[in-house]
Amino acid sequence: MSEAAAGEPGALAKDRLAAAIFAALVVACFVALIVTQRLKHTPTPVEHFQLTSKVVPSAAGKLSEERIAFKLTKADRVTVTVESAAGEDVATLVADVPVGRYKILSLRWNGRRGMASGYSVLRKADGYTTLVPRNRGAIAPAGFYTVRVHLLGQKRSVPSSRTFQLVAP
Repeated sequence: MSEAAAGEPGALAKDRLAAAIFAALVVACFVALIVTQRLKHTPTPVEHFQLTSKVVPSAAGKLSEERIAFKLTKADRVTVTVESAAGEDVATLVADVPVGRYKILSLRWNGRRGMASGYSVLRKADGYTTLVPRNRGAIAPAGFYTVRVHLLGQKRSVPSSRTFQLVAP
C-alpha cells in the first residue's frame, strides 16, 4: 500500500471535521443574527429618560431642582433613587409608587440627601402631573449623578443612560 493511499482516509476525516465545524459556525452566526434582531425590537422596560444636564443654585442661594421623567413599557410599582458616580444611593425620591403602562412619571429632586418624607403633586392645565418629593437632608456634594428606577414587580433596576451634574451652592 502506498503512502498516498494510506493518507487519504486521514485527509478525508479532516475534511469532514472541517466541514462540520464550518457548518456549526454558520448555524451559530444565523442564530446570533436572529437573537440580535429580536433584542433590537424588544422595548426596554424604562423608556424616554429625560434629565436636566446640570442643577445649579439660583441667585437667592436656593437650589434649583433636577427634572426627571420617564415612562414604563409595563405597569409596575417603582422606587426611584439618585446615585452618586460611585454608585452610592444619595436620595430616594419615591418608594413603591404604582406607574401605569406607557404613563410618564415626572419627578423633581431638590439636591438633598435621604429618603423623601412624602411628596407634593403639581398639576398643569394640560394634565401633566409632576411629583415633588420632600427630601430634607443635607445638600448632596457637587458631582455627577444617575437616576435609577427600581421595578419592584419585575425585580430589576434600570439606571438612566445619562448622568447630570450637581453644582455646589
